Amino acid sequence: MLIALDYDKTYTADPMLWDSFIAQATERGHIVHIVTMRNHAGEAILDAPAPVIYTDRKAKHRFINADIWIDDSPHWILQDAA
Repeated sequence: MLIALDYDKTYTADPMLWDSFIAQATERGHIVHIVTMRNHAGEAILDAPAPVIYTDRKAKHRFINADIWIDDSPHWILQDAA
């Protein structure tokens, strides 16, 4: 499975939990990406435990075809930010 995990207020809400989840998912052959509406230029994530996809305030689904989305604000999966 390809799993998209939001960063702000999802991963950051409990990094130890998500680090364990990412490690276990990866060990089982799944792929986990951090998907964020941040932009890489001024809002880089330096401590990410998985590859990061920056969407620059665009709807996340445009950048990855995930099987599972884990996001505290799921409307940003389909909707651009202002």
